[in-house]
Order: sequence, then structure tokens, then C-alpha cells
Amino acid sequence: MLYPQSNPCRQMMDLSGFWNFRFDPANEGDAQQWGAGFDPVEIIAVPASWNDQFEDWRDYLGTVWYQTTFDLSWGWQGQRILVRFNAVSYLAEVWLNGERLGQHEGGYLPFVFDITDQVKDTGNVLVARVDGQLAPDRVPPGNLAGLSGAAFPTVNYPDTSFDFFPYCGIQRPVLIYTEPPDAITDLTVSTGIEGANGVVQVQIERTPGDPLVGRITLTGHGAVLSADLDLAGESGEVVLTVPDAALWLPDAPNLYDLRVELRRDGAVVDCYTLAIGIRTIAVEGDQLLLNGEPVKLLGFGRHEDFPVVGKGLLPALIIKDYALMRWIGANSFRTSHYPYSEQMMDMADRLGFMVIDETPAVGLFFMGMGLEKRNKLCQQMIREMIDRDKNHPSVIMWSVANEPHTARLEAREAYYRDFTVIKNPSRPEAVESFKAQVELVRELDPTRPVTLVSHEGALEESFAFVDVTCLNRYHGWYSFSGQIDQGLQALDQEIELIYKLYPKPFLLSEFGTDTIPGHHAQPPEMFSEEYQAEFLTKQIRLTDAKPFVIGQHIWNLCDFKTGQAVQRMAAYNYKGVFTRDRRPKLAAHRVRALWRGEDAP
Repeated sequence: MLYPQSNPCRQMMDLSGFWNFRFDPANEGDAQQWGAGFDPVEIIAVPASWNDQFEDWRDYLGTVWYQTTFDLSWGWQGQRILVRFNAVSYLAEVWLNGERLGQHEGGYLPFVFDITDQVKDTGNVLVARVDGQLAPDRVPPGNLAGLSGAAFPTVNYPDTSFDFFPYCGIQRPVLIYTEPPDAITDLTVSTGIEGANGVVQVQIERTPGDPLVGRITLTGHGAVLSADLDLAGESGEVVLTVPDAALWLPDAPNLYDLRVELRRDGAVVDCYTLAIGIRTIAVEGDQLLLNGEPVKLLGFGRHEDFPVVGKGLLPALIIKDYALMRWIGANSFRTSHYPYSEQMMDMADRLGFMVIDETPAVGLFFMGMGLEKRNKLCQQMIREMIDRDKNHPSVIMWSVANEPHTARLEAREAYYRDFTVIKNPSRPEAVESFKAQVELVRELDPTRPVTLVSHEGALEESFAFVDVTCLNRYHGWYSFSGQIDQGLQALDQEIELIYKLYPKPFLLSEFGTDTIPGHHAQPPEMFSEEYQAEFLTKQIRLTDAKPFVIGQHIWNLCDFKTGQAVQRMAAYNYKGVFTRDRRPKLAAHRVRALWRGEDAP
């Protein structure tokens, strides 16, 4: 899924701005045919979540309607015209000029409709119906109260199975764009290293038609390489060898420009430019290897979350978060718990951040209520995520889920008494589901490792399928509360047990404490800045001492909005080392010293 471009062969228009808007709590819009156009009641900013833009509608997750108008500029005739929604939470149905285009389920990945036959030169009316309700058969699931074993035993409002606010709406830009009749429809780039040389393999997909010639040009870092390819069919492949290649590394995120042209009788009929990085990523034994050398992941989980815009795309926030991560010494992050914007991913390529790219499958459960549909949605989202992000050098690993509820209840009870692992601790439906998901990832992209981020510890039988084990653990916070050293001993014991059962690289993918900014205590106590600083320091040093641990991702980069719950003061998760408005807590300075080697043991 190539991101739209404006170039001599293509046009693009961004519909970001102010749209007409209506809440529809009575679900009357369908009956009144609002898809053909409706009388506006509100004006809303796009992209942005709707929840914080209006009084009294923060917790509304039902049906709403969006509407905008647009005209086409000159030069669009004779081309295929499409509309692309980069992200809509959660269920979207779309009309253009009164004609239904289709629908898409899933809140964080793009979808496209061909509007060539519906679009006019002027006065186009684009309408989207968006449904953000929480439901057991959606991904992520919600409204699971009372379903034992399907979610954490907490009461949230809204009733999420995940610990972040369920912001809804058109969260990322909506684009109108063109493709020529003879179009490049997809590019897949994979890279390798042979001695000092880089190897770039480019697979081209094109619309069916008469034979064409593909011309591939690679430039950058002193290299100017090109090759031609006869495209009689719908696809073709070219391999370029780049002498003395400048490799992509966190400290030197070298990028090349890859330009692909389609030509007929010497004339260019389509072109597309892609920034690529030459690098390899692999797991060998206990190590994660970038370009054949061991790499350690230092970084965070984080959220697309900010006041007023919610999960809406905010370019300045992207720059700010990268600046904070660079200042603190981070080199990586996980897209917890959904794929981030394509702008965020592009910046990771440019700035040298390694990314674990994660699907929206957070809080899955494996009982019969909607299980078949959830499994299908998970596979759909894997396909969409890999299709979108496969060409980013920053993406070093795919994550198929975060904190699924996979363990059988009796196994969990025995485990949390004394870390006893009984036979067949996971639900068989969960094992079957994740086996299929990991196989699908490897089929779609055999070049990257796969992981599953679990809170079930050594009970997670699906660790057998993945390349890297990832554990979210809060000993010293949710367990051994207020007892940092006892929690540290438990964490040590559990990491060693997981490695014994699944001897492969291990990442501590979440750990942290809620910390109220400005609250201090001596000796350290829970919710104080001192407690967070000591907790993170000791857990970082513990994992640093284990050779099979490939890194640590602190939860979280910044405080973020949640639903209301007794354990969530002011409806916030305060585990950030920075506040929601990006001010550092004491722990930020402590972690910076640790990661930059300025803090002596």
C-alpha cells in the first residue's frame, strides 16, 4: 500500500481541515439517508478524535457522521481517482455523491476506495459514518464486564479491555489522489549485505496491461545505479548491488532514494520514489543482530495521545517525542498498541529509531463469544500492517498482539502462588490462533523476526512460535506493591524461568510505576518521583546483567489518558517518565544517565 505522492505522473489532495459533523445516538442517519448528504449540526477538525472537541461528548462511542466537499483541479482527467482514509476508529462506512463506496473495520490502518466512476469535477460530497462502540467481537475487544478470564479484573468506564482511552473518529488525514492507467500498484524492497556491498531487491507490481519497461534508479551516498526490467506481466523483480554501501544504523540512519519508472516507447507513464535503508535484522541464539552485530533495544512503549486532539495526527508532537527520546538516550520503541501514523514511521527511518511494529490486537480473549471474527480481524490487520510498513528500515520486528488473555484460570492461580507451570497452561484456542498468526507473518515477510508481547509469563505457550519473547511485568507495583527489592527478586526469578522454557532473546517490554508529577517522598513510596526513579534504575540494572536480555522498554514515555477507574487518578495512566505535556520527571534524568553510561552502579 504505497502512500500517495504528487509527482509528474500523480496528483494528491489532502482533505484535512474542518468538516461538517453530526452525532447520531439514535442511529437515525441510515434511515434518513445521510449518506447522500446531511444538514450539519457541528463543525469538527479532521484529523482528530471527536471525544475532546465538544462539551459533554467525551465518553460517547456510538455513531457519528462526517461530511466534506471538494473539487478536482485541472490535470486529473484520464487518471484513476481514489480516496484514502489513513485511519478511522473504529468502523467506517463511506459514500461519495450519494453512492456507497464500502466499509472498513479496524481503527489504525488505511483503506482505499476507487472513486473514478463517482467523482465529479466540482461539488463532490464525501460522507463517512463512523461507529466507535466497544464490543466483544471487535479488535481490540470491549464491553467484557462480568466475563471471567476475558479481561483484567478491574472496572473501567468506558468498559475497555485495554488501558488507554478509546478515542474515536477520523484520526489521520483523508487523501484524494490519482494513479495513471499504467500504474505502479505496489513495491516491496528487501535488502542484504555481501561483504562491503549492499544488495537491494525490488519487486514491482503494476496494473494489468500491455508490456512496459520498468526502470529502477538508486541514488545516494555517492551511488548512482540503474537497471531496466521488461514488464510483460503484472509483476517483476530487480536486484541491485550497491558497492561500499552506507548501511542503515541507529547512529547513522543512511537512506537511499529509490525511483521506479514505468515507460512505454521511451515515455514515462508512471513514477514513484521511495526512501530505503540497507540493513539486515536477524535472531541468532540469544542475540538480535542488526547488520550482523548485536544490538540492544533501549526505549519505550508510548501512545498517540495528546489533549484535545486525542489520537489525531499532530506533526509537532511527533517531532517533540523523537526529541525527548533522543535526549534520554533511547534507540527504539514499540508501537503500543496499534500501528502508528505513517508520518511517525517515516521519521523513525530518518532519525534511526528501531521499531517493533504492533497490530491493534490488545486485550484479546479466547472464549467463544466472537472468537472466529476476532481471529479473522487479527489476520486482516496483520496483512494491512505488513502491506503498509514492509519497506521501512526502522521496522525490525513484528508484534502480533499485546497482553492477550491466553492462560487457563487454574494455571494462572498456580503460577502466581510460586511460579509453578502446570501442563498445557494456555487455552488451546489461543495457541492455535497465534500459531496461525505467526505463520502468516512469516509468509508475508520472512525477513524480520516476530514476537508476541505477553503478561502471562512462563504460561505463554505461544512463545514457542516467536523469535523473541517479550514480557510486560510490574513486580514492585501491581504485585509486591511498595516493595521494590522483593519485586526485583520475583522479576529475576520469572525472567530466568521463561528463558529456561524458551531459550531465545528476551525483551522486558513493559515495566514502570504510576508517578504523580511533583509528589516526593523520602524514603521512596509509591506514586512518588523517587519511587519511580529507584524502581526503573534497579530493573534496568537487573536486565543489563543478563546476556540473553536484548533490552528494555519502559512503560511509558509520557503520561496518557485512560478511562475512569479507581486505580486511574484523574483518568490518567501516570507511568510516563514525562508528563502528558512532555515535562520530565525525576526518572527521566535517572534513565538518561543510565542509558548514556553516566550513572555508576
